[in-house]
Amino acid sequence: MANQTAISFFSRWLEVLFNYRKHTGSWAWILHRITGLGLTIYIMIHIIALTGLLKGEAAFNEEMALFTSPVFLFGEWLLGALVMFHSLNGVRIALVDFGNGARYHKRILAFVYVLGVLMVAGMAYLIFLH
Repeated sequence: MANQTAISFFSRWLEVLFNYRKHTGSWAWILHRITGLGLTIYIMIHIIALTGLLKGEAAFNEEMALFTSPVFLFGEWLLGALVMFHSLNGVRIALVDFGNGARYHKRILAFVYVLGVLMVAGMAYLIFLH
């Protein structure tokens, strides 16, 4: 019964998401929630990875060597992109809510996107080319 309720809730959530009239602020809202979920999943994975410390130094070092593979480097870059967007959009939300930012909402959002892309590109350079 609980599984059916979860499926029903998720299908209803998807229906609302796809039928919702999306504007620039709507996409920022959706991306903010998705990046928040991604960061929550990362925290869980990070805690599990740190349990390697309990197995001893050699096991932990072996696990850390795995994290230097290209797949994990791409994951690290993706994580950085999530953090960049989520934090920059969070600052935008604070400006809109607490300042007089509602008037400049679209300009601030455009700035967030441009700055985010530049920062993620710079991070890609640092991760993949060094």
